[in-house]
Amino acid sequence: MKYAYFAGGCFWCIAAVFDALKDVTGVVSGFSGGGEPNPEYEDVKAQRTTHRETVKVIYDDAVVDYETLVSVLLANVDPHDPDGQFIDRGRSYSLAVYYETPQEKEIAERLVGSLERESGKPVFVAIEPFSVFYAADEYHQDYHKKHPSEFRKELISSGRASEDKTE
Repeated sequence: MKYAYFAGGCFWCIAAVFDALKDVTGVVSGFSGGGEPNPEYEDVKAQRTTHRETVKVIYDDAVVDYETLVSVLLANVDPHDPDGQFIDRGRSYSLAVYYETPQEKEIAERLVGSLERESGKPVFVAIEPFSVFYAADEYHQDYHKKHPSEFRKELISSGRASEDKTE
């Protein structure tokens, strides 16, 4: 198994996207990208740390490749927003790809660069070396499965989904 680490705004929302991929083995919600050890959800959410809400995607690279995973991230966020995602604002909701190898870095840079050229707009996705991942409390894991109606309301209120759209 391999791991990929992505900050895609609200981790509940982006975890559901990756969890829906049949080729992904698992998704863990948590925090990465900051310097503070063992961050707590409330501190990250309130911008009292330098961490971003991040998902750890567990996958078999013989079944799905890293490029596909980065493409899924970019297709499910607003990469042109420098200040967060949808109604979630601040660094903790900004976008990032945390790479572990030079090949992962090259893939992320190529896809982000291509998106920027194709759109003609700046893309705000940090591409940073992975250092550490802290899993969030159990309450935040598989939120979309444990609390489907609350999750649906979150998607609508955040602007990620509309009331008349079925996902």
